[in-house]
Amino acid sequence: MPLLDRLSDLAENADDLLRRARTRLGLLHEVQVLPYRSYGTPERLYVKGRVLTDKGITEPDPADSRWHNLLNMYRRFDSQEIPGAQLLIRPGDGSEHAVVTDEEGYFTLNLEPQQLSPAVDFMWHPVEVELLHAPAPLPAQRVAHAPVLVPAHDAEYGIISDLDDTVIQTAATDLLRMARTVLLRNARSRMPFKGVAEFYRQLQLGRNGKRNNPFFYVSSSPWNLYDLLEDFLALNEIPPGPLLLRDMALKRKKSGDASEHHGHKLKEIDNLLLTYPKLPFVLIGDSGQEDANIYREVVRRHPGRVLAIYIRDVNLPERSALVSKVSEELRGDNVEMLLVKDTVEAAKHAAAQGLVFSEAIPAVQAEKQKDEATPEDPGDVAAQEGKK
Repeated sequence: MPLLDRLSDLAENADDLLRRARTRLGLLHEVQVLPYRSYGTPERLYVKGRVLTDKGITEPDPADSRWHNLLNMYRRFDSQEIPGAQLLIRPGDGSEHAVVTDEEGYFTLNLEPQQLSPAVDFMWHPVEVELLHAPAPLPAQRVAHAPVLVPAHDAEYGIISDLDDTVIQTAATDLLRMARTVLLRNARSRMPFKGVAEFYRQLQLGRNGKRNNPFFYVSSSPWNLYDLLEDFLALNEIPPGPLLLRDMALKRKKSGDASEHHGHKLKEIDNLLLTYPKLPFVLIGDSGQEDANIYREVVRRHPGRVLAIYIRDVNLPERSALVSKVSEELRGDNVEMLLVKDTVEAAKHAAAQGLVFSEAIPAVQAEKQKDEATPEDPGDVAAQEGKK
């Protein structure tokens, strides 16, 4: 058995023993149900969430100290998951569906509703989740609602976007800067890329003016960061969408398998295109990791389904060269992959392709200028100055 598999098994066994000991001693915190944003169709809904002990993570505040943010991040990753919790899922058609959490505290359910609950905010249908029993103190409020996105029949296209270094400034190619950003900032102090919120709002608006083009965020970030990422999108008025994140499995991939990052994103995108066979998509990522290669594979697997691909340039020459190579290859598939310096460049192309109104360009330019006036984090500025 490979070493990482052994370590994974040891960690899981240790967690199980610790949870059992805390349960016997009555030391577990109250549990909480965390329903995740998911997606579906009028005929099939996918519901996902997790049951964890409540570690008391507070709402983000601009005045929060770095120590406070670091402590909240520790609490996210020190989560005590609750396996064997019993829940009832009610999709809004009068039916009830029992589900039990797995060893990591996750619950998932695919169901076929007879009808959908009334939509909230254009495309979101709330699915009721009730916690019936758990081997830990139950909260006073046992009912939560999982928002499930069901795209409108007249949506023009969907948008699949990466998050880190595409929407959120993370500096994934600089380990020290990334650690400082991820560990020491919260949803209010982390920064979006300049103009990205307005560009995404314009894509959601499309050309029919109904603001019903659905967004899906596919990221290799762990589920432990779900609350931070959802808060970030809301606080920056970036269109909400299902967050399709990754489980923090320590197991080593089998020899010859795709990388964990590549395999996770490709699987999630495949599922989206299969779920919505008549909906074309715009793909957005960055040049820092494997997005160009992943999106090339998507185009090849789903011919005729991709309208355009935007790759944000992270200013690494070897990565830019890779994107240019993939872009050239995709010309034979009649799909444009653009390596863009900023969102204004992407907006200009989108307007020329008829994906957004031409008025989107000055709107994105105005927000980019507004974002540029926002002070940068002093720690990041100092780090950049030290490199010069």
